[in-house]
Amino acid sequence: MSRPRGVVPVRPDLAEVEVRLNTNESPLPPPEEWRAELQAEIATLPFNRYPDRKATALRNALGQAHDVGADEVFCANGSNEVLQCLLLAYGGAGRNVALFEPTYALHRHIAELTATEVVAGWRTADFRLDLDVVDDVVDRHQPVITFLCSPNNPTGMSEQPEVVRHVLDRSPGLVVVDEAYGQFAPRSALQLRADEVPGADRLVVVRTFSKTWSMAACRLGYLVASPEVVAACELAALPYHLDAITQAAGRLALHHDKEMQARVAMLVEERGRLQAALAELPVESWPSDANFILFRPTSRDGAALWRDLVEQSVLIRDCTAWPGLEGCLRVTVGTAAENERFLTALEQSLGDGR
Repeated sequence: MSRPRGVVPVRPDLAEVEVRLNTNESPLPPPEEWRAELQAEIATLPFNRYPDRKATALRNALGQAHDVGADEVFCANGSNEVLQCLLLAYGGAGRNVALFEPTYALHRHIAELTATEVVAGWRTADFRLDLDVVDDVVDRHQPVITFLCSPNNPTGMSEQPEVVRHVLDRSPGLVVVDEAYGQFAPRSALQLRADEVPGADRLVVVRTFSKTWSMAACRLGYLVASPEVVAACELAALPYHLDAITQAAGRLALHHDKEMQARVAMLVEERGRLQAALAELPVESWPSDANFILFRPTSRDGAALWRDLVEQSVLIRDCTAWPGLEGCLRVTVGTAAENERFLTALEQSLGDGR
């Protein structure tokens, strides 16, 4: 069967390896206490009944965690379904959304799946937002949604609050700040909503449980936004789209915030160790506020280096052919042992270029 016109599959690098540092997952499983609590709750679930269509308990718990009302929270199957519901609600034929490359590929991909035109500007050479470019794109196209990714994937830097405020001031529609890696960063656009800055009713913050909460297998994401945006997303979502086990898993995970914070601290420390080690090698790397680091080898071809690492059973993300990221690779921050294995393999592949 032929592929539908214009649809290109999005898939991560696939390889059988011992060290997998390519998809920005948590290197640690959830706490055992969480697992036991979830198992106990599963034992009481009425599997013959549909789940709570509005995910009421989960939304209440997330609302309490972020000091907002449950009517300001929408939950879905991963942050990608959250984005899809936003685009189904606000995008479509005859409308456009703005983004700034290089950035998270699914923003463009999902927009195109919903027949929404994508208008794009380019970041600076060091992957920061150029506000003159932002102003030009927004003024000329008047997008219904302007996407920011903070920290930006795959480049790693988060946006300063004044940058988000500037974009919010200039954009006529929603400003969606994708904070899939937000817990690793020193700042969040959630604070701008709490401060009720001008235009805060158009600010949408998207988050996921896949990273710091170690729940990538559950596929749970959510947004915090005005009740009007939440209601629009509810209309766009399919009935009973979020199963009862996932709802319970997310709600129970919020009981373990202390453990999550400890994991974030460990990964931030390991990120610093990786950054310091990369600075001593023949590579160019960029600052990161996320759980990954983007780098480009300067002494040899990036794609060849990626293949060398795979031969040493270490898998990272090959970005060498991505527009604006030519020659670049991205490594997820793992455990200390995984990071050491990566660095050892990298040094060997670079010919010990210290």
